[in-house]
Amino acid sequence: MLAFYTKTPTDPSARQSAVRDLLTAAGLKATRQRMGLACLLFGGPHRHFTAEELHHEALSARMPVSLATIYNSLRLFCDAGLVRSVVVDPSRAYFDTNVSDHFHFFNEEDGAIYDVPDGALDAPVVPQPPDGYVIERVDVVVRLRRRDSQQ
Repeated sequence: MLAFYTKTPTDPSARQSAVRDLLTAAGLKATRQRMGLACLLFGGPHRHFTAEELHHEALSARMPVSLATIYNSLRLFCDAGLVRSVVVDPSRAYFDTNVSDHFHFFNEEDGAIYDVPDGALDAPVVPQPPDGYVIERVDVVVRLRRRDSQQ
């Protein structure tokens, strides 16, 4: 996945081919809508986004796609390991194109989410999972607010 970010072609035809290869390698059918969404998401710097933000971006790019299709595609991208979900509360989920193990800051005032710099937070001590289970990943979200903010 990292290689896609560092070697994404700028030529539109080559970029389409690279995105098709990425989806195919992830075991996904390269439909027109998945190709369009993947072109929006991959090839630039890693980023955090909501489904609604991606929907707005797609519509701005004149890509006719429903919000339901965005959610379905993001679920498939998550399952394929192309993006990861970052749930900050039960009603708000973000997605991250950086699928490596890392932690996040979440600004509760404006809803912005940022990566915690590597090495800035020691990995938490993780308990042994119950019998029959393995730990899939550990999510840490550090919630922020300005000092002078009223609660």
